[in-house]
Amino acid sequence: MTRQQLTNGLAATLERGGVALGVLDNTYSPTLVEFYGELGVDFAWLDLEHGGPDPWDAGRMEDLLRAADRTDLELLVRLPGTDPTLLRKSLDLGVRNVFLPRVETAAEVRAAVKSARFRYDGAPGDRGLGAPRARRWGLGADYIDTEDCETMVGVTIETEESVENLDEILSVPELGFVFIGPLDLSVSLGHPGEIDHPAVQDAVESIRSRAIDAGVPVGGLGFGMDDVNQKVADGYQLLNLGSTTGALEQAVTGWFDAYEGASAQE
Repeated sequence: MTRQQLTNGLAATLERGGVALGVLDNTYSPTLVEFYGELGVDFAWLDLEHGGPDPWDAGRMEDLLRAADRTDLELLVRLPGTDPTLLRKSLDLGVRNVFLPRVETAAEVRAAVKSARFRYDGAPGDRGLGAPRARRWGLGADYIDTEDCETMVGVTIETEESVENLDEILSVPELGFVFIGPLDLSVSLGHPGEIDHPAVQDAVESIRSRAIDAGVPVGGLGFGMDDVNQKVADGYQLLNLGSTTGALEQAVTGWFDAYEGASAQE
């Protein structure tokens, strides 16, 4: 059975009300993407907004996708913008879960989601129909019938304007999830880096509660496992546990902290 005949595990988890846990791989390594799949995480997050390969670089993206395919890991790919052409290109390469940065209006979100669909909201969608990798180069017999169901588009809510327009954004048909971005939100609200500032915390809580009331899954960053557990209790369904470099930092500094060679020689 080929991957395109398999259910999108990340979308299915959110649909049934479950919780998906993942890791940001900020090394953009196929080896580590594959390894995360072996470790059993639900998704590997590739942030193409703040780093990584150019999303137009088909070869590098295909290597990352193949690494995920081998262990049935889902990739969650944040694109650097909301351009529908870029979104369609990513989907044709085989990406099934995308989320978009710095969205601010419902019209922008609707245009993006529509660009990922052959059929959308009772009318034709804007996705192009070809024979790319996502269709197994024309060999995927059920591609048209299944692709819309197996493709998920989410958005990051991380600006003051997006919070103001949130109710309209949440009403966009087939929106997969909203991901709360407290860091950029702190900048937009005039308190850069102060994610514990009352204004930032109030905005985060407003996003969380309004999304849950609208029936749209909520995603966010986990700041330690106590925070992850609390967020799950608060209704978050999509949580990033940390990053590759963060995990390496903890491991290596832990080794140095435990090293007794220097004290033994004194």
